[in-house]
Amino acid sequence: MYRSDNRIVATLDAGGTNLVFGAMRGCEYITEPLTLPSRADDLELCLQTIVDGFTEIFSRLGDKPVAISFAFPGPADYPSGIIGGYLLNFPSFRDGVALGPFLEEKFGVPVFINNDGDLYAFGEATGGILPEINKRVADLGGHKVYRNLIGFTFGTGLGIGQVINCQLNLGNNSCVEACFLRNKSNPRIIAEDGVSIRAVIREYRNLSGNHEEDLTPYDIFKIAEGTKEGDQEAAKESFARFGEIAGDVFATAVLLSDAIVVVGGGVTGAMKYIKPALLKEMRSTIDTVCGDSVNRLPMQVLDLDDDNDVAVFAVGDSRELRIPGSDRTVIYDPMKRTGVAVSRIGASKAISIGAYNYALSQIDSAK
Repeated sequence: MYRSDNRIVATLDAGGTNLVFGAMRGCEYITEPLTLPSRADDLELCLQTIVDGFTEIFSRLGDKPVAISFAFPGPADYPSGIIGGYLLNFPSFRDGVALGPFLEEKFGVPVFINNDGDLYAFGEATGGILPEINKRVADLGGHKVYRNLIGFTFGTGLGIGQVINCQLNLGNNSCVEACFLRNKSNPRIIAEDGVSIRAVIREYRNLSGNHEEDLTPYDIFKIAEGTKEGDQEAAKESFARFGEIAGDVFATAVLLSDAIVVVGGGVTGAMKYIKPALLKEMRSTIDTVCGDSVNRLPMQVLDLDDDNDVAVFAVGDSRELRIPGSDRTVIYDPMKRTGVAVSRIGASKAISIGAYNYALSQIDSAK
C-alpha cells in the first residue's frame, strides 16, 4: 500500500514488561529497535518512559516522522486514543489515560493507537497475504479481486481483526472480539479457553497425565514431532482439539463477513497438526430442524497454503455467459469460496506494517 512512500512513522510495540520503539519508512524498519522497561505499574514513570523512547527515536532520524502509530493493549477507546479499563499488563492505566492526546501535545504529530489484532489484519490486508493472493489469482487467470480479510492470531489469547472492503472495521466501541465466542466443546466456556497457549498445555496434560509445570506449546510440538520424549499421540490430539474449536470460530466469523482468513502468532508453528481439524470443522455440516443436512458454510473452504487448492481458488468455476439479446459475453463464476492461509510475514511484522499503513491512510484521507 505504501511500500514506496518516503514518509516516516514512529512505532511502538507495547508490552507489560518492555516497550520496543522503532520507525518505519516504506513498510520497512529504518532504525535499530530501542527497548525500555515498561514500568507499567507506575503511570508517571510509564508515560515518561514512552516520551523518552520516542524522543530517542526522533533524534536518530534525519527527517521528522509524520505520525506516531502503534498497538496498545485494551480495553480502550482507540479512535480517541484513550486507554482504560481492566488492563492486565498495564494496571496504572485502568482509570483511563488519554495517551494519544498526551503524545500529540508532546511531539506535535498525529498519534494513532489501535488493538494489535486490528493492526495485524490491516497489515496482512495492505502489505501481506491479501495482495499476494490477489496477485496469484490474477497470474493464474482468475478474475475476482478479494477485498475482505479476517486476521486471527494464535498465542497467549485468540486475537482477531477485520478488514471489510479494504477498510479496517473498528466497530462502534473498539470491541471487535472473537475470544468471547462460545467454545464448541463446551458452550458455557469462552472460545479462547480452547484456542490459546494454555489450551494446548491443558489438553496435553489431561490426555497424557504429564503435569510438568514448565511445559510449553513448543515442547508439545516437539513431542508430536517425535524429537522430545513424551506422549506423541496426546501431543497431536491436543493440537487437533485446538484446531476443531478454532475452525468453529473461523466458520462463524467467515459466515458473517464473507472474508478469507489469515492466521499468525506463535502457535502457528504447529499448524501441520492444527489445520486438518480446523479445515474439517469449517467444511462440516449442520442440520435443520426438519432433519436436512447443510454445509456449515455456504462456500467451499480451500487451503491457501496448498498450490492445488490455490489453483481452484483462483479460477473457481468461471465461464462465459452470453448477454440475452446481444453478441457480447460476460464472465460468470457461480462457485462461492473462501480460504485459510498462514501468515508469510509473521504477526509482528504484519502489526508494524498495519500501524504504518493505517497512519498514512488516515493522514491522506484527511487532506
